[in-house]
Amino acid sequence: MKPFVIVPDGFDKSLFEELKKCPDLDVHPSSKVSQDELKTLLPKANGLIIRSATTVNAELLALAPNLKIVIRAGEGTDNIDKTLCAEKGVKVANTPGANNNSAAEQAIALMMSCLRNTPFANKTMHEGKWEKNALTGLELWKKKVGVVGFGRIGQIVTKRISGFEPEVLFFDPMVEKSEFSFARKAKDLAEIFSTCDIITIHTPLMPATKGMITRELLSMMKKEAILVNAARGGIVDEEALYDLLKEKKIRCAGFDVFATEPLPANSKLIELDNLIMSPHVGASTEEAQFRVGEMAVHQIKEFLLNNNLLNEVKGK
Repeated sequence: MKPFVIVPDGFDKSLFEELKKCPDLDVHPSSKVSQDELKTLLPKANGLIIRSATTVNAELLALAPNLKIVIRAGEGTDNIDKTLCAEKGVKVANTPGANNNSAAEQAIALMMSCLRNTPFANKTMHEGKWEKNALTGLELWKKKVGVVGFGRIGQIVTKRISGFEPEVLFFDPMVEKSEFSFARKAKDLAEIFSTCDIITIHTPLMPATKGMITRELLSMMKKEAILVNAARGGIVDEEALYDLLKEKKIRCAGFDVFATEPLPANSKLIELDNLIMSPHVGASTEEAQFRVGEMAVHQIKEFLLNNNLLNEVKGK
C-alpha cells in the first residue's frame, strides 16, 4: 500500500500537483482540508505537511496511529508537540531558511509603517481627509535599532537596513559577534529596551522566550520608541503592551504575530490607534510559499520513499 499523505493547510498549487503525480505516494486530492475533514482522514495518514493552521497535539496524534512524519512547511514548530511525537515515534521536520527573507521584509515593512504612519495616512485618505499635519513621522536614518534574536532573520534585517546607517545593538545568547561593523552585542535586554529607538524581535517561541519581553522591559522604552514583532506571539507581554500604547508611553508598535491566533474579535489590542497589525503574514509571499513547498515536497518523498530524514526538529 502506498504511503498516504495529507496537506491540510495547503501550499503552492503547482508544487501540490507535482506531489500528487508521484506514482509511489497516495496524496489526498485536496490541498486544503478543513479540521473536521482532517479528523476523518487521520487514521490512514502516514505523512502530514502542515503550516500554522493545524496543531499537532495529543488529540490529533490519537487519531493518527499510522503517522510517521510531520513536516512543517516553514520554520517555527511551536504548533507541534515534539515531545509527544517522539514518544509515539513520529518524526518532525521543518523547512529552515525558506521564508527567512519574507519574514525579515515584513518586520521592516512594519518598522517603516510605524515610523511614517503610512497605514493611518492611507486610512484617512480613503475617508476623504487630508490630515498632513497630524501625520508627521520619524526617519530610520541613523537611528539606534535593537535586534532581539540575532539568528538568520535578525541578521537579514540588519543587513537590509544597513543603508539607513543605523547603530545596531543585538542580543542573542548564542551569538557573540557580528559581521556588521555597525552592530554590537548588548550586555542584556535592558540595554536594548532603555536605549534603542526601534526594537525588532526575531526569536523563536520556546520555554526560555515565552513572556520574555516583560512589562518591566517595555516600561524602559523611550516615549518615541517603536516595537516590532514579526517572530512569534507569546514572546511579548500583550497586556503590558496594551497599557503602554494606550497611555502613549511608547510611540507605536507593529505586530504580525499574537499570543492567540487568529486574534480574538474582542481583543483589546484592536482598540489601539498606535498599533499596526497584520494577520501573521510574514511568510505570505509567493516566493516564500514556493520555497517552503518545494522543500516540503522533497522531504516527504525522501522520508517515505527513501527513509532519508532531512531537517529533523527535536526538543520541546
